[in-house]
Amino acid sequence: MENDDESYKQFLDLVYESYNDSYNESSTYVTDELVTLCETADVNKFGATFIPLFYHMNFLLSLLGNGLVLCIIYKYEKLNSVTNIFLLNLVFSDILFACSLPFWATYHSTEWIFGRALCKIVGSMYCIGFYSSILFLTLMTFDRYLAVVHAITAAKSRRKLYACSLSAAVWLVSILAGLKELVLYDVWKHHSMGYMCDETGYSEAVMTKWKLVGYYQQFLVFFLLPLLMVLYCYIRITVRIMSTRMKEKCRAVKLIFVIIFTFFICWTPYNVVILLRALHISRSDNSNDCSEALDYALYVTRNVAYLYCCVSPVFYTFVGKKFQSHFRKLVSKRIPCLKSTLLTSQSSRTTSQRSPYTNCDY
Repeated sequence: MENDDESYKQFLDLVYESYNDSYNESSTYVTDELVTLCETADVNKFGATFIPLFYHMNFLLSLLGNGLVLCIIYKYEKLNSVTNIFLLNLVFSDILFACSLPFWATYHSTEWIFGRALCKIVGSMYCIGFYSSILFLTLMTFDRYLAVVHAITAAKSRRKLYACSLSAAVWLVSILAGLKELVLYDVWKHHSMGYMCDETGYSEAVMTKWKLVGYYQQFLVFFLLPLLMVLYCYIRITVRIMSTRMKEKCRAVKLIFVIIFTFFICWTPYNVVILLRALHISRSDNSNDCSEALDYALYVTRNVAYLYCCVSPVFYTFVGKKFQSHFRKLVSKRIPCLKSTLLTSQSSRTTSQRSPYTNCDY
């Protein structure tokens, strides 16, 4: 009888241990369920007050400016020049990016109402447009450097095939960089803010890893490398211009300074915040340990970078005399009362002699 009681007690102990093991396994499974890295409810509320208006304004400015550039290229230019091919691709990349802004504006004002498929498409679309815009700006700067500093040797290589091949390479790199958003972006329901479109759907460790990959990719590939190339190219262009007898070299150097200064001011704060967030996540034991100050800083600086991204084709286009002349012709046709004023201004600018090195089109 005592042996039966002892056996029965051992049986109960085994059942209890088995229950505890299954409970622990279940608990481990629950902690590895799909998570988001960081809830940013307060930051989203902050953005809801001004982001929708800002995004809609950005969208309209981009369509107006890039549409004007397309109109000038269509009416007065040909696509057999390297500069125009790069410029056309830059316009398309900025329009692609700008077309995602109305979706984000609606999202920030309410919740994500466009479904799971558009969440992934819009998320990757704005990243591809954003990345390709920076690369095309860098490519245009490098091409301008070749045209001015190495005008004779680069004349043979700067052909249509050269421009199309480099443009295809930029789009390929941008699409590969945007695949992360296509995979990670998904719709999930927040307990108080409704449906959210954000990076989610994987374990905390995976999300942290890809978040860091995105941050370092943005800082190194899409900021530091372009910035160094832009600085190098424009310093060499400035030295070349100053060594010539070009009468308008002071104006050219001033425009170069404005381009570098604008690029630096618009992009540096955003990418410094990106780097700080990456370092913060790397040093933190818990990936959900968010820094509210960095979240707010990222929100503001990112939108400054977005604004530059939308207006950059207009800025880079109308730095050149040739496009300024085309713009005057276009406006004089649409507004006849300004024709005499614009043509007088144009003729006064074209009376000065052109140097052999003015093919930089300043």
